[in-house]
Amino acid sequence: MSEENKIILGKIGAVYGVKGWLKVHSFTDETEAILDYFPWSLKLGNKVQSVEITDWRKHNKGLIVKAAGLDDRDVAQALVGSEILVSEAVLPKLPEGEFYWRDLIGMNVVTTNGYDLGTVSDMMETGANDILVVKANPNDGFSKKERLIPYLFEQVIISVDANTKQICVDWDPGF
Repeated sequence: MSEENKIILGKIGAVYGVKGWLKVHSFTDETEAILDYFPWSLKLGNKVQSVEITDWRKHNKGLIVKAAGLDDRDVAQALVGSEILVSEAVLPKLPEGEFYWRDLIGMNVVTTNGYDLGTVSDMMETGANDILVVKANPNDGFSKKERLIPYLFEQVIISVDANTKQICVDWDPGF
């Protein structure tokens, strides 16, 4: 599995108990959904290793997992802080017109009048709707460093073109 087609779905938190169980911080919308995607690779620094999850449990508002061959708390401690990676091939295909956040990051954002607002540098979730974090171009006449643009399709987001990597928005450049 090459580095380019790996997706970070979570992170290993603390060790749980003395038998090598690990707390998992899932980045999926529903915490348990991370268990729908296997196999896992754990990346810590430059080291990547595959792990087989043999058991899991809910714990408070999170999850704990047991990896095959990991029966010692001290050995498990060495995995704390690892990113949980899966192949992007295991992610479900989205319906036409829907995008993963990772697909939107890096796209250029222009207004319906052709004004270049900059590039999507990040996404945020607010509960009401997702937000595009758009890093402004250095020559932005409005001296903006970044803009927060709501991802409201047909209201603010007019179109998303994956081929040209461009998002067209109905947005005032002064905001």
